[in-house]
Amino acid sequence: MSPRLLGRLAALTLIFAPAAVHAQDAVKTDPIGELIGSTIAGALATQANIQLKATLYHAGERGMKALDSLGCKVVAMRTAAVDGIKLPRHTVLFIKETVGLPLPDGTLHDGYWYASDVGPAIHAGRIDLFTGRNAASMTPLMALNLATLTVAKAGVFKGCPPAS
Repeated sequence: MSPRLLGRLAALTLIFAPAAVHAQDAVKTDPIGELIGSTIAGALATQANIQLKATLYHAGERGMKALDSLGCKVVAMRTAAVDGIKLPRHTVLFIKETVGLPLPDGTLHDGYWYASDVGPAIHAGRIDLFTGRNAASMTPLMALNLATLTVAKAGVFKGCPPAS
């Protein structure tokens, strides 16, 4: 079960749990919420988390190659450069420390990144996160620069990752 689906199921428990509890005052249980909660807990427990030291990067004042190593356009707050071995390209990543961070369009980050780039300085135990056009784009993530992040493999993608 994908982490996005698990998140949506968890949100449903928050929406419907109060109604279920009121409808069952005598029993005081929420069987649907318990089922969804146990499913989420079981699925998350089977995901292997990897601890990686993060480095932030941006396009720079002179600009940078606008394509990743797959030949796809780099996407701010979505493109990740990985070692290509422990975390292969085409992997959808979930980085819990990025959930809720502001995105360039004003929405909040859902924690999903796309391993579509590699770099000569990216070795096992490291990950680079692309923040955008310039140094100012790094501001929302600055607390994560050189921090150890919890990364989970959340799936795979074919071709280029989504542009947003």
